[in-house]
Parts: sequence; structure tokens; C-alpha cells
Amino acid sequence: MSRCATVVPSAVAVLLALTACGGGVEGTPGGSGVRDPYFPKAGNGGYDVTHYALDLAYVPGTHHLTGTATITARATQDLSAFDLDLRGLRVEQVTVDGRGARWNRAGQELTVRPPGELDDGDTFHVTVRYSGTPVTITDPDGSQEGWLRTADGALALGEPTGSMAWFPGNHHPSDKASYDLAVTVPEGLRAVSNGELASETSKGGRTTFRWRTTEPMASYLATVAIGDYTVSRSTTGGGLPVYVAVDPEQAEESRAVLVRIPEVVQWAEGVFGPYPFSSTGAIVDREYDAAYALETQNRPVFPGAPDAETLVHELAHQWYGNSVTPKTWRDMWLNEGFATYAEWLWREDHGGDTAQQTFDALYDENSEVLWAFPPASPSDAAHISGRSVYDRGAMVLHRIRQTVGDDRFFGILRGWASAHRHGNADTGDFTAYVERKAPGVDFGRIWEEWLYGDGKPARQDRTGALTAPCATPRTGGRAGGPCGGR
Repeated sequence: MSRCATVVPSAVAVLLALTACGGGVEGTPGGSGVRDPYFPKAGNGGYDVTHYALDLAYVPGTHHLTGTATITARATQDLSAFDLDLRGLRVEQVTVDGRGARWNRAGQELTVRPPGELDDGDTFHVTVRYSGTPVTITDPDGSQEGWLRTADGALALGEPTGSMAWFPGNHHPSDKASYDLAVTVPEGLRAVSNGELASETSKGGRTTFRWRTTEPMASYLATVAIGDYTVSRSTTGGGLPVYVAVDPEQAEESRAVLVRIPEVVQWAEGVFGPYPFSSTGAIVDREYDAAYALETQNRPVFPGAPDAETLVHELAHQWYGNSVTPKTWRDMWLNEGFATYAEWLWREDHGGDTAQQTFDALYDENSEVLWAFPPASPSDAAHISGRSVYDRGAMVLHRIRQTVGDDRFFGILRGWASAHRHGNADTGDFTAYVERKAPGVDFGRIWEEWLYGDGKPARQDRTGALTAPCATPRTGGRAGGPCGGR
């Protein structure tokens, strides 16, 4: 249901009153949501954010956050007012292009009325000063995100809506931007974020860490990790910077897998194409600080030491999810199905089961959950991270591989990541891309039964015959054909 019923009338009433009193207000308010099928309140209409400059200070002892957010945006219509998403926290001042702006709040909506009309195409700067105790948000599936308090600091996680708990913005994956983020914390603690560390300065018992992310990033992929971290810096064989921050309690257990980051990135570049960002790495916190790993841009977050396949999964997201980002939350399988299939490929290339064997084992599993809904259409917001999105999404990719053969399939994987690099895409974009790259091939059954269909499809190969399991597992490398090989 649209939130217009709770937010827009108040803004419209004010605008009508101003006009009636000779205020001369023109244009219309931007939409208070982008009508996402699962999170209709997420995001806002009427403008496109190009850059966030966030200046934060956090005191773990009092759990107090102070922030100034300066947002650079371009109006996509004549605007008399626009909304920002912000959950909790106390707004102290709002300016637009340096001039005081009127504002009001309703739920997660911060409605801003600039002192003058913003014309379609105008670039403008809105600055919001705010403070308070940031909240933790419980998702429809029961998981927690937002600003998570930890034993020695905090951890900010944003998928799907948690970023609004610590900075105002246009919090929907369809609006990506670059970031400059400064975080001031008590001296002795570290603040780790996305992108590259531009500077680290201490004064008066506090340290400020300045991070810069130049490539476009969806707000749900932004993170701040504050605490006592052991930091290591290295490079991959190709010269890509690797920045890893580990809670000392996890250092020993994490060492063996984290040292493989350059190996994983090099392997993934061979499968998916050039790495899309200017650095990589990881953040490893304590096991009880978060209940899940997350593919935060440049450096994924892990609750405790990850295993190799989890590391592969989150690093694969840098291509699929972070660079090629879904247009709506309905398209989550384009993130999770691809990252899950990356695990299958890693296993296949490193002496484990082939992708065909993994596919067969899943198909033969007696699991109602796996077939509860199609990957391209989760039943509701609570299921956008459901098993069908991950495993059945990967099975869709394998069915494409069975149908077109390895050479064409791996070309599709690389081409998809390249065609939508640093952009947004949805399921329709993907199916159209596959069909363009394999002209004359009929994908109707795959789309209808595996991608969009209810229930368990018949498992058929491109000739219509039931597929047979692969032979015994290989000890490494890829053989030809859909049981392994490009």
C-alpha cells in the first residue's frame, strides 16, 4: 500500500496554503516512495542522488550518533518539495543550497520544502544535521539491520532498508551514488567503511577516519564498522588493494581463509570478467555481532570467520548485486542466484562436486521450501531472501548453461556483468539479454517453469530428455560440457 495516505496530504496542504497566501509555489512534491513491490515506502521520487557526504561522530559508551549529511542531487521534475528516508534520530536543521528549508516528519519520511522552486534538471545540495540514538530495524523475515550495537562499537548494515537508521537519503537500490564518509570515534577504536581510506587523523582523544567511494553504490551496501580491529593491507597479483579488518577475537580463526581473498578475486575475474571496483577486502566481526554475512561494497561483512564458499559468495556479489544492482527488491535472485552459482563453480573448479551434481542433489531433495515460490517472484517481503531465491535462482542459471553450452553460457555471465556495470537491471532485462546472446534458442520453458513458475518443474535438457547425473567428481579443473567446463 502507498504511504501517500500518511505523508503527502500534509505536504500538499502546506503547499496549497502557501499558494493561497501568495507564496507563488510552483512545481509539485516529489513522490514519497518509488512503489517497490515489496517495500513501497523505500526511496523517493522527483530527484536522483549523485553524491553523499556524511560526517558522523559516534560515542559507543552512550550509543550517541551525531551526523551531518550533505546530499547532492538532480531534480527530475519541477519540485516544490521532496522526501528523504530517515528512521529515528532527531533532525536539527535542514538547508537547501545553503538556505534554510522548512521540513516535517511522518514515520520514516523527512519532507523538505526548499525556499525556492527546484526546476527539472537543477542540481541542488541538501544538508541535514541530526543526532540521537540510532535504531535497529527488524526486517519482515525477522533479521536485524540498521545500526547494530556491538561489544566495542557498532556495525551498520543496510539490506534492505537499514541504512535509513543512520543517514537520510533516497534509500532504494535504484538510486546509486558516490560517497565521502568521515567517522569520528574515541581514540583507540577504528572506523571501517567502503571504498578507500583517504586519511586518519587524531586530535583531543578522538580519531577521524575518512573513506571515499567513487564508484556508484546503492545505499543498502554502505557500511560502517566501529570497534577494535586488526587491519592488514595487501594487493592482489593484479595490483588491486586489499583492506581487511578483523576483530582480534576472530584473527586466528580467520587467517587461513582471508589470505585467499586475492586467489578468489583472480579466479572470479577469470569467470565473471574484470573486478568492478577500486579495492576489495573484508570486515570480520564477532559471531554474535550480526546474524548473517553481507556483501557490503568493496569489503563484505562476516560474523565470525567465514568458510571459503561464503567468502566466494560475498565476493561474487561485487559483480552481481553491487555493480549490477537490482532495480527493485523483486529482482533479488539476480543477486543471490548468481552468487550461489558462483559457489557451485568454485566447488567444481576446486575438486568438489560439479555444478551438475549440485543441481541434481537439489532437484532430488524433498524440500517444499525450495519450490514454495518462483525465484523471480517471492511471495512477499519476508521471502526476498528465501531459499528459492538463492538455490532455485542458481538452478535457473544452470538450466541456461545446459541449454546453450558452456562457451556461450560463460560469455553470457561475463557479458551481463559488463553490459550493466555500475548500473541497475531487472529480470526482464536479464531474460532479454540471454535471448539476444543466444538467438534462435527457445528459453520459454526455462522462463515459464523455472524462473516464474509455481511448483517443481520437470527436469529436462535442451533436447527434452531427462538429464542424467554427471559421473564421478573430478579432482580439479573443468571438463567440457554442462557437467563442468566453459
